[in-house]
Amino acid sequence: MIPVCEPFLDGNELEYVKEAISSTWISSGGKYIKDFEQKFPEYISVNYGTVTTSGTTALHLALRAIGVSEGDEVIIPAFTMIASAFSVCFCGAKPVFVDCDRETWNINPDLIEEKITSKTKAIMVVHIYGHPCNMAPILNIAKKHNLLIIEDAAEGMGSLYKGEKCGSLGDIACFSFFANKMITCGEGGIVVTDNQKFYDNCRYFKNLCFPLDKPRVFSHDDIGFNYRMTNVHAAIVLAQLEKIDTYVKLRREHAKLYNERLKDVNGITLPCEKEWALNSYWMYSILIEDGFKLNRDQLMQALKEEGIGTRPFFVSMHRQKSLENFGCDCSGEYPVTDEISQKGLYLPSASGLKKEQIDIICDTIRKINKK
Repeated sequence: MIPVCEPFLDGNELEYVKEAISSTWISSGGKYIKDFEQKFPEYISVNYGTVTTSGTTALHLALRAIGVSEGDEVIIPAFTMIASAFSVCFCGAKPVFVDCDRETWNINPDLIEEKITSKTKAIMVVHIYGHPCNMAPILNIAKKHNLLIIEDAAEGMGSLYKGEKCGSLGDIACFSFFANKMITCGEGGIVVTDNQKFYDNCRYFKNLCFPLDKPRVFSHDDIGFNYRMTNVHAAIVLAQLEKIDTYVKLRREHAKLYNERLKDVNGITLPCEKEWALNSYWMYSILIEDGFKLNRDQLMQALKEEGIGTRPFFVSMHRQKSLENFGCDCSGEYPVTDEISQKGLYLPSASGLKKEQIDIICDTIRKINKK
């Protein structure tokens, strides 16, 4: 079986974990947390970062830190992973959906302003599958309407917009270190920002609202969360961070190989890379269009029978029963999101993928199509 994306742990992970355990600092304090919270923001080119238990909790924490609360609205792409919407719901706010762009699969800037109301607090952008959003018009809209921008950069680690790293483009940004992400510790996340107030709010709320500048006396003024990462997890992800440039390079090389081997297959639309972007290709994603002899689901089943793992694209937010039950407005039309949700899949994309495996995958797709 060629899995869709398995962790690539080829650095100092084991050494650092052993050291963390030997030190007995295995909970939410220790040198690896401090080192990672310094080095990851430096990599992104921002001033502050605080680690969390997951990308989802990072999003919730960031939204809480910027003041999103009950009655607010946050604009999000209709095409995204459900965590983007859930994190808004956790705050008692409502996610408001915007259709995506047909080329990049990211939120369509031309459709954002029509969704802004007096309740809109922020715009959440999601850098889908590694391709950055077109940020310039979104930043202009946010400035015009006095809105904050939160980046869900879980899929955009290592990606660049006009030479600047995803995660440094808005007011606050979140990353995930789930097992399939560019760097991983199994589960984990981080919030990064240049705004010290937002950073302090994140540290405050993630640690049960213990005061930041007073002794711990177990008296709490606000409702907080336990979103603390352990030093053991930080040890793993710090070792991964040391090799992030290598991992981005590998995934881009894999994408180049896929592009070369699939470019002439009728009915397959390959992922794009706009002239202003550097796509990290977190996942190598394709659309199965008219002209291919099977539909998306049939191809996925045929690849599974050949021992090749795939995943379908996300289901649109307006088709999520959970969000409808929460009270979100799911009545709109999102034709591009619906189309790519039905046509899209991603192929094996791990940093440790071998050239020979990519050859097998592409040859198998061709063989299936000929049948």
